[in-house]
Amino acid sequence: MPHWLLLALAMIVCCAATFVIILVVQRRIGPDDDPSGTPDVIEYMTMMIGVVYAIVLGLAIAGAWEARGAAEATVRTEAQALHEISERSAVFPAADRQRIGESIDAYVAHVVRTEWSTMADHGRLDDRTGQLFGAVRTAVLAGEPRNELQGQAYAPMADRIAIADEARTDRGAAAQPTMPAVVWFGLIGGAVVSIGMVFALQIRRTARELTVAGLYCALFTFLLFLIWDMDAPFSRGMAIGADAFLAHFPQAG
Repeated sequence: MPHWLLLALAMIVCCAATFVIILVVQRRIGPDDDPSGTPDVIEYMTMMIGVVYAIVLGLAIAGAWEARGAAEATVRTEAQALHEISERSAVFPAADRQRIGESIDAYVAHVVRTEWSTMADHGRLDDRTGQLFGAVRTAVLAGEPRNELQGQAYAPMADRIAIADEARTDRGAAAQPTMPAVVWFGLIGGAVVSIGMVFALQIRRTARELTVAGLYCALFTFLLFLIWDMDAPFSRGMAIGADAFLAHFPQAG
């Protein structure tokens, strides 16, 4: 199911549930009930709960977005490090250059074609890719420099291997959802409490009040869905693609 359709259905269901609850509550209220008699303390509590929850919601969105940005930067770092290794290997003999290039191409192709779907479906790295990265490391470190130019290229290539390895590890860690379960409990519970306080204000069935209540629920649904969508950087609707690898290694596609 497309994510935009899932979001639309979730918003419709939440709004419909709110409308039904309002209608049921109104049927149980006697005709002599006066909504203007709502104590001021309830209005104050509703305002404070809304403010506190808005702050928490904003921090959650910022955290999810920052985690997604860090995961995207990790992908670019890994791809750039491998590209630098491939470019710097040009000063080595043809046999060493071919060995390094073939190992990098095999690794990148497996990452793009296989590991990316593994991260999206299972939230982890592919075991085969680890073996292919080991082959890249072996190919790079096995090439002994025979002149000063090769010596100047060898050390940065070894450093790029370490950088790519670290970036790969970080990419694997980012493949799993980043938001702890206790945070989700607080976000969902806060939304329920915030919406529930609307009923404490004895909302009526006028078109204006029903519209406000519906928009209130739709907004919370959208924001929670946005956090959920960004929580897994390599899957769901806002998934990070392998564009950084394909930009340097188009043949891997």
